[in-house]
Amino acid sequence: MAEVTRRRGGEMLRGVMQILDVEPDGLAAREVLVRLETAVPPTPFELADYPNNPGTRRYEKLVRFHTIAAVKAGWIYKASGTWTLTPIGKSALQTYSDPEDLMREADRLYRVWKKAQPEPLPLEPTEALVEDEPSPAASLEDAEDAARGQIQGYLEKMPPYVFQDVVAGLLRAMGYVVVWVAPPGPDGGFDVVAQTDPLGARGPRIKAQVKQRPDSRVSPSDLRSFLATLGEQDVGIYISTGGFTKETEFEARRQEKRRVTLVDLARFIELWVAHYSQLSEPDRQLLPLKPVYFLSQA
Repeated sequence: MAEVTRRRGGEMLRGVMQILDVEPDGLAAREVLVRLETAVPPTPFELADYPNNPGTRRYEKLVRFHTIAAVKAGWIYKASGTWTLTPIGKSALQTYSDPEDLMREADRLYRVWKKAQPEPLPLEPTEALVEDEPSPAASLEDAEDAARGQIQGYLEKMPPYVFQDVVAGLLRAMGYVVVWVAPPGPDGGFDVVAQTDPLGARGPRIKAQVKQRPDSRVSPSDLRSFLATLGEQDVGIYISTGGFTKETEFEARRQEKRRVTLVDLARFIELWVAHYSQLSEPDRQLLPLKPVYFLSQA
């Protein structure tokens, strides 16, 4: 297709990789796309909608499409709506300064990956691209990111004490017995207490700290304050909608006497989805979800 050449695909891919190169912790896909539109402005063709899909602009779908080969090549890692440039991706960015060479190498590595798969795959990236339809794989990825962003936004705006109830609901779905949820006011350093059985006679007691601070990452001092509330038989869970600093993650990993698990918003959503069928109906209504099915070969 003349409008979308390998060189143009390489320009998009290289632009994405350059944006991620200065974001060691990765970047939300939607933010990558916003920044890329400035770094690699869309052509009139890319600004237009797909003829058979009014309201669906080509640009974002094409960008997602041209990153597929880079993911299979191991250059870009995508998880929970976040894109990260891998070490070998950084090396490829330095090695292939010409966008067309970069795209050609990504396609080559994609074919190597495809050949190694136990079952034949429907189409290669260069075969799947058509002018009138967005790539099924790109559409699926776009839908997943949009859904995840909507769920994250819902949780970020949720009142803190309702979010505590959501956390308690998840623990119940995971088989724990929730014995206490902090009422409004000072919480004493933790927000939810759960046990492995109704009497607390078996296993450790679980204490959960819940931070509803979307714009603020948990610091090491915050974590140490929480750790101070844990007894020898306690297990700590720290849930933060704003995530954790690298220093905080390191502090958690180095703990030997006090066991603690850090759960950011993306991980919390994964756990909620994984245990959704075990949720009680009242708990489910705190964060109600509905599955949407796509063709498995997309």
